[in-house]
Amino acid sequence: MSELPQRCQVIIEVPRGSFVKRELTLDRVEFVSPVPCPFNYGYVPGEIGEDGDPPDALELGPRLKLGQQVERPVVGVVRFLDGGARDDKLLLSASAPSRRQRALIRGFFSVYAVARRQLNRMQGIPGETRFEGVEIL
Repeated sequence: MSELPQRCQVIIEVPRGSFVKRELTLDRVEFVSPVPCPFNYGYVPGEIGEDGDPPDALELGPRLKLGQQVERPVVGVVRFLDGGARDDKLLLSASAPSRRQRALIRGFFSVYAVARRQLNRMQGIPGETRFEGVEIL
């Protein structure tokens, strides 16, 4: 997904408040997070990201159900590098993210980057893993 869409659909893999990161496309639990996810986390069906997987997306509304599909405006992007591959995440919301939501996103992905780096090492995945920031459109 080279250009950011104005709106997109997302299928929820991690409902807000959950610790379990699932990959619905592979029907498996990927890992258990050390912190609860402060937003709904999912993927954009029918698209392929730079890492070869469907693009990730964060939905900033109230808790949604596992597997629920929603369509929202794209309001920003989380810049992330995972195992040396670009793995940005779209931010979806009915309105601009609040200062508190932006702080939760930064805090979560700072911790997530450390956990993901460790998981990649254990799985023998080379390359740098880091959170690079949040861009609001």
